[in-house]
Amino acid sequence: MDQTFARRYRLTKTDEFSSVFGFRRAIRGQWLMLHYQPRSEGSARLGLVVGKKLLKRAVDRNRVKRIVREQFRSRRADLPMVDIVVRLAAKPVRPLDGKALAGDLLVLFDKLKRPAKPRPVAA
Repeated sequence: MDQTFARRYRLTKTDEFSSVFGFRRAIRGQWLMLHYQPRSEGSARLGLVVGKKLLKRAVDRNRVKRIVREQFRSRRADLPMVDIVVRLAAKPVRPLDGKALAGDLLVLFDKLKRPAKPRPVAA
């Protein structure tokens, strides 16, 4: 099985990010928010948004991105065909706990794999 994080598994263009955000489907975790949009073919792709507003130090932002990429890379084969954008939803506690962030992302991936419950239609 291919365990790399090749370019075909990444969201690279602004239009791709805009499309995922425009689809308006998201799952929120304790620190991370996962926006997603179904794809017609191919495998899951990942995009990351980690802004300075929540993490001032570049070393912290890069660590978050490294943790998310590694979890995605190792679990990509189990994910449905979706485009995913992961962003920080809340400021993580300092010092940055990598295991907690990874665990939060795995919970979001599990929620993504489960089929959505149909919403009741209001009369």
